[in-house]
Amino acid sequence: MSKKNKIFIPCDEANHVCDKNQYKEASLWSLIKLNIHLIYCRACRKYTVNNTKLTKVMKKGEVEYLDTSTKNDMKKEFEKALNDVSN
Repeated sequence: MSKKNKIFIPCDEANHVCDKNQYKEASLWSLIKLNIHLIYCRACRKYTVNNTKLTKVMKKGEVEYLDTSTKNDMKKEFEKALNDVSN
């Protein structure tokens, strides 16, 4: 049996399918394999629940972002601190 037709998938593949499903890019067969995996894998069920919560929060638009200048300032401070540690 080829690798593509396996029903049981490893956790990393299940998480990848879960991520693809978040953006509506997962195929029906991948979703079937994911759901079979979720039956017996508690860790991936939790990952899927958290991923679903993240998607809902992002769709609501209540996420606050840093402006570009603040990001750049943080990056400069981080690089300075990193250089101070390495010297």
